[in-house]
Amino acid sequence: MSDSPDRSSPASLIDYAESAIVEDDAVLEARARAEELGAGTVSPAVGALLALLARACDARAVVEIGTGAGVSGLWLLNGMAADGVLTTIDPEPEHHRAARASFAAADIAAGRTRLINGAPREVLPRLADDAYDIVFVDGPVIDHPRHVTEAVRLLRAGGVLIVHNATADGAVGDPSRTDTLTTAAREAAITIADDDRLLPVVIPLGPGVLAAAKAR
Repeated sequence: MSDSPDRSSPASLIDYAESAIVEDDAVLEARARAEELGAGTVSPAVGALLALLARACDARAVVEIGTGAGVSGLWLLNGMAADGVLTTIDPEPEHHRAARASFAAADIAAGRTRLINGAPREVLPRLADDAYDIVFVDGPVIDHPRHVTEAVRLLRAGGVLIVHNATADGAVGDPSRTDTLTTAAREAAITIADDDRLLPVVIPLGPGVLAAAKAR
């Protein structure tokens, strides 16, 4: 019997997916800023997925809920059209300062980003219906149900909703978990699954990504 590891196991495949992504200096510097602030970031493979989805739908208008230090924003901008604008929302001023530094270091033109300092629950209702190619939900899991509902309203036909940490760090797969965060993650997933306009898929990268395309 061989003692070599099973390279086809889910853990090995996910490890490979993460290690296969090489991040540029601007993203690595943004990660360092995030670490200093204690701000969350997407994993390299999740970042690459964001860029891929943005490029696949030729995204020109994107909303990000949860700016952090700009790691996910840089990945989204990397996949967006050259004239695309990223609207990113975060209630923490220090996150915006770090993100601005990250975008400047990556030579992102100032007109390509719109940073809004405020609570997403207050900002999202002010954004236009059917106006965005992608909405990336990366705020606290407890807020996912509210943010998902707003995101569907904001998306144009053919747009893509992306929910980060859609599994509440894997808890949704445990039927015995009934805490508030797990319940919120399940509620958001059910909202997506029950909407006939959405075509969803769960992608096992990072803490779990739920993506859904809105019908054309």
